[in-house]
Amino acid sequence: MTDTPESPYQPEELVRQDGVGVGDPFLRLWTPHRMAYIEGENKPTSKDAGSGCPFCRLPGLPDTDALIVHRAEAAYAVLNLYPYNPGHLMLVPYRHVADYTELTAAEVSDIAALTQQAMLAVRAVSDAHGFNIGMNQGEIAGAGIAGHLHQHVVPRWSGDGNFMPVIGHTKVLPQLLGDTRALLAKSWPTD
Repeated sequence: MTDTPESPYQPEELVRQDGVGVGDPFLRLWTPHRMAYIEGENKPTSKDAGSGCPFCRLPGLPDTDALIVHRAEAAYAVLNLYPYNPGHLMLVPYRHVADYTELTAAEVSDIAALTQQAMLAVRAVSDAHGFNIGMNQGEIAGAGIAGHLHQHVVPRWSGDGNFMPVIGHTKVLPQLLGDTRALLAKSWPTD
């Protein structure tokens, strides 16, 4: 093992696994929960409503179980179960609809208002430096659940594109999703 600066997070002794090849100075951060997403857990069996669509099922659950942060008349805000960054929210119409052009005026209005409220709540809780906001329309565009439209609000901070996601393809989330949901719900702006 090479000499490295002392760190409170460094284990007292590194145990090398036999057969891993040439050793390197990297510690490994395992994120096995991501495999569920990669293998398709919680994805609907078809694009039809009621085919295991999580966005149709979530509103019937208690907010804490569903990770719903706020409910409006025609849409709701929910934490992403597989977030890109801490505080990653999705804004979802209650109605099972796939295409943005098929939304009603009330759904468009609620999603727009929820977007503004999400940004305010995330800034209040975590002082986000910026946001990525958008939706993927159709499987070919990258929609993981193409049958039920949802808009992402992803908080960003200076330096959040560090080596972990860029090289290691791993995101480090410093807080449990239930704790994040409670903070955002408490800080959600009221009209």
